[in-house]
Amino acid sequence: MGNREMEELIPLVNRLQDAFSALGQSCLLELPQIAVVGGQSAGKSSVLENFVGRDFLPRGSGIVTRRPLVLQLVTSKAEYAEFLHCKGKKFTDFDEVRHEIEAETDRVTGINKGISSIPINLRVYSPHVLNLTLIDLPGITKVPVGDQPPDIEYQIREMIMQFITRENCLILAVTPANTDLANSDALKLAKEVDPQGLRTIGVITKLDLMDEGTDARDVLENKLLPLRRGYVGVVNRSQKDIDGKKDIKAAMLAERKFFLSHPGYRHLADRMGTPHLQKVLNQQLTNHIRDTLPNFRNKLQGQLLSIEHEVEAYKNFKPEDPTRKTKALLQMVQQFAVDFEKRIEGSGDQVDTLELSGGAKINRIFHERFPFEIVKMEFNEKELRREISYAIKNIHGIRTGLFTPDMAFEAIVKKQIVKLKGPSLKSVDLVIQELINTVKKCTKKLANFPRLCEETERIVANHIREREGKTKDQVLLLIDIQVSYINTNHEDFIGFANAQQRSSQVHKKTTIGNQVIRKGWLTISNIGIMKGGSKGYWFVLTAESLSWYKDDENIS
Repeated sequence: MGNREMEELIPLVNRLQDAFSALGQSCLLELPQIAVVGGQSAGKSSVLENFVGRDFLPRGSGIVTRRPLVLQLVTSKAEYAEFLHCKGKKFTDFDEVRHEIEAETDRVTGINKGISSIPINLRVYSPHVLNLTLIDLPGITKVPVGDQPPDIEYQIREMIMQFITRENCLILAVTPANTDLANSDALKLAKEVDPQGLRTIGVITKLDLMDEGTDARDVLENKLLPLRRGYVGVVNRSQKDIDGKKDIKAAMLAERKFFLSHPGYRHLADRMGTPHLQKVLNQQLTNHIRDTLPNFRNKLQGQLLSIEHEVEAYKNFKPEDPTRKTKALLQMVQQFAVDFEKRIEGSGDQVDTLELSGGAKINRIFHERFPFEIVKMEFNEKELRREISYAIKNIHGIRTGLFTPDMAFEAIVKKQIVKLKGPSLKSVDLVIQELINTVKKCTKKLANFPRLCEETERIVANHIREREGKTKDQVLLLIDIQVSYINTNHEDFIGFANAQQRSSQVHKKTTIGNQVIRKGWLTISNIGIMKGGSKGYWFVLTAESLSWYKDDENIS
């Protein structure tokens, strides 16, 4: 790529930036750009004004930059400025540029220090600038002032993160030299999103304000906190110089003299100062655009194809033709039905690889969640034995019996079967919830028609809710059917013989010599060794011994 073509890269991206801003689509694609980040009073505004050679940015105490400023510098024979929101109007007086920035900021954010992430686009044409695009972001602040919300620090941080987290964004981290570099807000944020320092360019300001006998030589030589793209030191005008309207050109000469005369920076003088910083940024941004352009072009073409497909899908939707409206409506409703069926039955067009959903999740509810809910039910064996004992005694009345009567067995078993109602109804609730979630996913394709989307979702959800009540009634009826008649002759019923047979098959090696012959409740009375009269005991009769228990206590 020739030098001429390289020079055209930044203006090309500028035109794209303007187009996206005008469309309100600036976030859809990550344009190659440089974001200026730093704390309040770090010197960001002075650096940008030195680039232009004019005073044009708002000044004052507290937070001054309250909206992102997209500053596009364009090399030109004439010197003037243009705003995207005032297209066609040329500003030759840069004091008017400052007033327009303030007025446009207040128009969106209010007059009392509010902030907004909507950018202001300013293009400056000048023979003194190199082609360069910078985004001046609000300074990092800690304490809210005016009508700023209490979370102003968090809001500004989030706004900055919107820009610097993008891989195509270079970070210009501005840090004053008269503060500890380890406490730099700009470098801290840059480190979070660019831990290797590959996208960060360091700028050290206020080198002339450092304590006597100290310097930032280790930082500028990239030894202390190394960055891949290095550091550049600058000396800006002081507040006194700004108030006294000191000429920027004179300030640049003073900056050059400072680096040439300072013993700590003399050997770095050719790599320090505002003119060198501007050249570095121009070169870095040009190379960055060149490197990212192929991937950017692929994304742009992909979005273009996507939009063309979307336009193709709606090309027949003519508002003046009622028959086409009806046909389009039927097609969308039919597509919703097909999508819903595919999500339940499987074999959908788009397979979710991140989580279970639709029919797969319902399957899991029946085969995993329902058994888990049953196993999870509280079961107190001691309490169950006590209930069995009371049931047997209450059925016998004044009589005494040896074996468990059928009525006691049924009373206890029915009580246990009824406990299945809770897990069963919970499973129904889980299935209903998944069906509702599936409906919401299927209606996403109708998002361009909010009313249709809302009505479709409401009608289908209401139908599901209606069926929910009938389903729960049916589930409860099935459980009541099981409770009403217990078929002990069924082949799956585990009676004493079956239990003994299955137990012997599972534990053949351990129980072959001591098989259980009979077990149940036994009432023992009028025996001298038993103090306290007749009592009920759980007994187990095996081929070798007879054991009996009172609750959990083995007394044999």
